Amino acid sequence: MSIKNLGICLSFSIAALAVAATSRPAHADHQGERAQSTNQSSNQSSKQKPHSGELVRIVRESTRRFHDVNQAEAEGYHLLFGCVSGPDDGAMGLHYVNLDLVGDGVLDPRRPEIVIYEPLPNGGRRLIGADYLVFFDAWHANNAGTPELMGQLLHLFESPNRFGLPAFYTLHVWAWKPSPTGAFVNWHSDVSCENYSTGAQ
Repeated sequence: MSIKNLGICLSFSIAALAVAATSRPAHADHQGERAQSTNQSSNQSSKQKPHSGELVRIVRESTRRFHDVNQAEAEGYHLLFGCVSGPDDGAMGLHYVNLDLVGDGVLDPRRPEIVIYEPLPNGGRRLIGADYLVFFDAWHANNAGTPELMGQLLHLFESPNRFGLPAFYTLHVWAWKPSPTGAFVNWHSDVSCENYSTGAQ
């Protein structure tokens, strides 16, 4: 989907996403946004930790069909924000966002709001993981605590942020390309945007 046609998919009133999608550069680099880890690694109880492998397994099971990026697009996932990278922290890659799932305010491990790809030298896309996202206000309208999925606390991105979005919670799950620093970190040190081209499909 082109940026020009993005507004059609935003008709259900996530206006902030429309602003972000039309105002961001094709290659978004690290700008020092304040991402709060919510002390994920230090505060996890031993009861929570065994779920981490299960969450990775569920993400792999639920996104296997998206190895073909055309299938992801057919199911409502479209590229936003170009290729997200940070010079000191690696990259997040290409975020294919399902705006209907973002807008529902619900977190379901089997229905990630975002599937993530790494750009390849031939212009292709390699599926590397998924990302769960819920807006801060939408979550706290019905919930008191920090959102979590199977024991993994989501990270808070405060506003203002590099994406031009209201404050939101997010959890990256690097299910298809293991991350040297952990399966649930925001930045994958072995992912690169070097091969990204705005003209590639």
